[in-house]
Amino acid sequence: MNKDGLGKEYEAGAIIVKQGEAGDCMFVVQEGQVVATLEQNGQESMLGLLGPGDFFGEMCVFEKQPRSATVRAIGQARVLTVDKKNLLRQITVDPTLAFNLLEKMSARIRTLNQQVAWLTGEQENKAAPK
Repeated sequence: MNKDGLGKEYEAGAIIVKQGEAGDCMFVVQEGQVVATLEQNGQESMLGLLGPGDFFGEMCVFEKQPRSATVRAIGQARVLTVDKKNLLRQITVDPTLAFNLLEKMSARIRTLNQQVAWLTGEQENKAAPK
């Protein structure tokens, strides 16, 4: 792992953000991988794996809501923290950054919509008389 760059290093299993915490920044994975999980009713579900170039925590930058998931390092990982002020400054310098963020967020929403449709169909199939 490169020790000279920006960002913070996390060891395997280290929690980067915890579901329910307050937050005002987002994160960009620079090296390694992280996993996002959601806990509901005592059960943990994996939302996804993220690697270099992927970001997370952006929802807290755009809305004042608690973290929606827990993210932890898988193996060693280096993660850059970007606060709202710096993000807005960077978007002013390079507006394509905003487009890239929206594009990625849109893809995530599409995936979630597909998952909801699949799960809803699965529940309807279970409820249907046989």
